Amino acid sequence: MIPLSKLLKQKHLTTLVVLLLFLLLLTVGAIPGYLSGRWQWKQPPPLANLNSLREIRNQGLKLPGWQTTDQAEQTIGQNKWSLQVVKQEGSKNLAILLLLPQNSSKNQPEVEWTDVSGWGKLRWGKWDIAQSRSAQFTVTQPANSQGNDKIQVDATFFRASTNQETFAVLQWYALPNAGYPSPVRWFLADQLAQLQKNRAPWVAVSILIPIEPLGQVETTWPLAQSIGETVQSTLMAGPLKISS
Repeated sequence: MIPLSKLLKQKHLTTLVVLLLFLLLLTVGAIPGYLSGRWQWKQPPPLANLNSLREIRNQGLKLPGWQTTDQAEQTIGQNKWSLQVVKQEGSKNLAILLLLPQNSSKNQPEVEWTDVSGWGKLRWGKWDIAQSRSAQFTVTQPANSQGNDKIQVDATFFRASTNQETFAVLQWYALPNAGYPSPVRWFLADQLAQLQKNRAPWVAVSILIPIEPLGQVETTWPLAQSIGETVQSTLMAGPLKISS
């Protein structure tokens, strides 16, 4: 039998704590309330940076190394997103950046990726997904921030084929010190933050990079990773920044 002292090393202890908290939330009915659309916390802590998040719809993001050629508020599903076309400085690389920031203290991520797929079908006639996989990239924390110097962002990476274009697509929910493709992961992070009377504000990110018709999405991964890192870093240093 493995000694208990070895089993409860730091990483195992951290995992155990997260699992216990998750089970606690499950026991009190938080997750069923979330999934049914009835948030159990009627008065969650306010978002100090809510105004900065809302400004994204009107202004988009200023990305280092990228020039914005067009930006506008775009209705996708039931929400208003920022649709931003950016061009990489010194190259011909283009990307469409779709951003949906949290709009209120009770606003929670739900069906954003389904909305993007529906928008793609309306805009281009179809939205066929292929070559999908999970993706990770690492981002450096902004100066004077709390926590680790590096954070890992988990995302979904796939090819979307339409009647007119083929895109490499990278999607995730950006948080102040993390990124996840699933709203459930945000929910757990937010509940843990609320235990400290804090919040985990979020921005849904969907990056579309044009590629050759029915091309291999992996050929675009270095570019997708680079712009993904830039978007996450810019959000953490700006709209998602939590004052200490």
